[in-house]
Amino acid sequence: MSPQPGTVQTVLGPIAPDALGPTLMHEHVLCDLTAPELAAQRMPPVEIRLDNLFEIRHQWSRHAGHHVLDDRDLAASELMRFRALDGSAVVELTCEGIAPDPAGLAEIARRTGLHIIAGSGPYVEAYLGPEERNRSVDDTTATMVRAVREGLGDSGVRAGILGEIGVSTPCTASERRSLIAAAHAQQVTGAAINVHPPRTLDGTMDAIATLRQAGADIERVIVSHIDRTLFDVDPMERVADTGAVLEFDFFGIESSYYPFADVDLPNDGQRVRHIVELVRRGHGQRIVVAHDICTRTRLRRFGGHGYGHLLENAVPLMRRRGLSDGDVAQILVATPRRLLAFV
Repeated sequence: MSPQPGTVQTVLGPIAPDALGPTLMHEHVLCDLTAPELAAQRMPPVEIRLDNLFEIRHQWSRHAGHHVLDDRDLAASELMRFRALDGSAVVELTCEGIAPDPAGLAEIARRTGLHIIAGSGPYVEAYLGPEERNRSVDDTTATMVRAVREGLGDSGVRAGILGEIGVSTPCTASERRSLIAAAHAQQVTGAAINVHPPRTLDGTMDAIATLRQAGADIERVIVSHIDRTLFDVDPMERVADTGAVLEFDFFGIESSYYPFADVDLPNDGQRVRHIVELVRRGHGQRIVVAHDICTRTRLRRFGGHGYGHLLENAVPLMRRRGLSDGDVAQILVATPRRLLAFV
C-alpha cells in the first residue's frame, strides 16, 4: 500500500512534514561508488594518511576503497555533527548499483535521532548488472513501486523518494527506460524524483522532457549536481523554468578539478553567488542543497568537511551574501517538506 498523502516516509516509518527541520537533500551514508574499472582490479583499500590525503582527495576516483562507506559506527558518528547543529533530516540516495544498505540506514537513524529518507531506482548504466540494464520499463517501475510500498529488497525498510535515477552523458537506452519508469512509479506512489543528470544543458533538458512525456510532475523532480553541470545562472534558470528543482549538492568541494569532464568546478562562494542570483530572479522555491558525500576524504575522520559543513559554514555565507532567514528556511526546510511529502 502506498504511503498516505501528506506524509514523509523515513526509514523508520511515516512522519508529518512539519517534523522536518533543516534537510540535506542528497547524501550517501552507506554506499560503494567505486568506479567499475577500479573495482575490477580487486585492489586492497588505500590507507589514508596525511602524506597522501591531497592526492586521494584530488584524484578522488583512482584509489581503491575511497568510495566505500560501509562502517555504521563511523557513519553514525559523522552524522552527529549535523545533528548537533540542529540538522534534522538526510535524504540518502544510495540506489541500485552502488550498494544500498537500508537496514544499516534504519540502525543509524535510531542511533542518531535523524530522519533518514532512502532512495530507490537504478543508478547510471555503467554501475548496473546485466539484469538491471536489460530490465523493461514495467519491471523497473514495479521494483520502485515495491520499494516504496513494501520495502527495499527484503529489508522491510521503505523508500521515501525515487532516485537518484542515473543518466550518463549521453543518455543510454537503459537509462531512458529508467527515467520513464520513474515517471510511472511517481504516478503510482506520489513520490518525488531525483535525477543524476547528464553533464550538459541539452542532456539535462532532454531528461526533463523524457520525464514530462512519460507523465511525471516536473515540479516534483529534483535535478542533482547542478553545480557540476551548469556554470552560469542563465542556463540554470532555463532548468528552473521547466518547473524542476535545482540541487546544489557539491558543497564542501573547494577544488576546481573534476576527474570526469574537462570543466572547472565552482567553490562554495561561487555556489552561493549563483543561489543568491537565482533567488533574486524569483527561483528561491526551486533550490535545495547538500554535500553529496560519497568518499572517505570528505568525512571529518579522514580530514574532510563532514555532513555539518553546510549548516556550520555555507549557511552563514548565504546570509552574509544577502539571503534572508526566510530565504534560507525556504531552501533548507520548506522546499524539502514539499518535495518529500507524498501527494
